[in-house]
Amino acid sequence: MGQNRRVDEMVVADDGRRLWTARSGSGHPLVLCHGGPGFWDTFGGLAGLLGDTVTVHRWDQRGCGRSERRGPYTIARSLADLDTVRRHHGLARTALLGHSWGADLALRYTLAHPGLVTRLVYVSGTGIDPEATWHGEYERNLRERLGDHLTRWQALKHRQPHSAAEERELAVLQLSADFADRHRALEHAERETTPFLGVNAECNRSLNADRRRGGNDVLLRSCQTLQVPVLLVDGAHDLRPRWAVDSLERALPSARRVVLTGAGHLPWVEAPAAFRAAVTGFLSVGS
Repeated sequence: MGQNRRVDEMVVADDGRRLWTARSGSGHPLVLCHGGPGFWDTFGGLAGLLGDTVTVHRWDQRGCGRSERRGPYTIARSLADLDTVRRHHGLARTALLGHSWGADLALRYTLAHPGLVTRLVYVSGTGIDPEATWHGEYERNLRERLGDHLTRWQALKHRQPHSAAEERELAVLQLSADFADRHRALEHAERETTPFLGVNAECNRSLNADRRRGGNDVLLRSCQTLQVPVLLVDGAHDLRPRWAVDSLERALPSARRVVLTGAGHLPWVEAPAAFRAAVTGFLSVGS
């Protein structure tokens, strides 16, 4: 298979739900977990950035994007779906890269199945402390970053139901705040949401509620005994305070951290060369 050729497939989970997955590139396997919850895989650019060094396996999580839009939406179900994707691609062991909510999902999978994961790349996550400790600062940063678009964002946020055009406009405005370069923020956000596959609000609510019910102390103890190497990658200008990840970094016995200047929540978009160097260097160790 040529490194630029993408092969798309559907995989059936053990409860019959159909999940979209794709592979491209060449080399050791790397499974990507997108953010959200409720969003879809927009990792086309990332797959191209890394595809000459690894075989990239992408998937749309349950209810999202090109996957079947049916629940249930729980962390346990998400972990089982990720394992279904791994097995579908015939991967005895694999590296994982998760972004935002996907970073949490990839971390939880690694903690549950350390023998199946070679390395973990944790990108723009929010750590293992309770959400209440950092979410207020995130909300303040979001409103400040939206600037002139704040009024329109607020109007769309509180308008229900949305038309298809309004749903996309809200997603673009929300995502635009995640970029450090304000001159190119809308351009980046438009590209990342094209084609627009719709945000699954039910999935978002259900998975976030499930996360809040979980015990942070259990995650902390599990992290303290994890022997899988972990790379933490942050954009210096992420809206979510980077100190939220500090306790995770301290808890992991084998972790290194890279902070990319000039980048926000999607660092591979705004700092592609530095992101590629950090990730490929980490993945190549011991491979």
